Amino acid sequence: QVQLVESGGGLVQAGGSLRLSCAASGSIFSDNGVGWYRQAPGKSRDFVAYISSIGTENYADSVRGRFTISKNSAKNTVYLQMNSLKPEDTAVYYCKLYPDGAWGQGTQVTVSA
Repeated sequence: QVQLVESGGGLVQAGGSLRLSCAASGSIFSDNGVGWYRQAPGKSRDFVAYISSIGTENYADSVRGRFTISKNSAKNTVYLQMNSLKPEDTAVYYCKLYPDGAWGQGTQVTVSA
């Protein structure tokens, strides 16, 4: 069973940057897509970004131009570079494997005003 582990979250001021990582337990990212989602308190889990097995990227409108998804298949890791962070980006961020559907445990991102 594939396991995903997110890391890189933390507390940052508005306008700052963070890079999240999603590490897999095996060499899977060359054959699978990965999505990043986020969930703020009391809200639904929303799509943030996606990268396909061949590297095609897709973003939510709210983060396009500020966030960048990338992967290093040799390191079994997918990244989410987050720049120009806003307080409304505060949430727990999760990665998800496609088509398997496995989720990581999440990493907290808090952006202060």
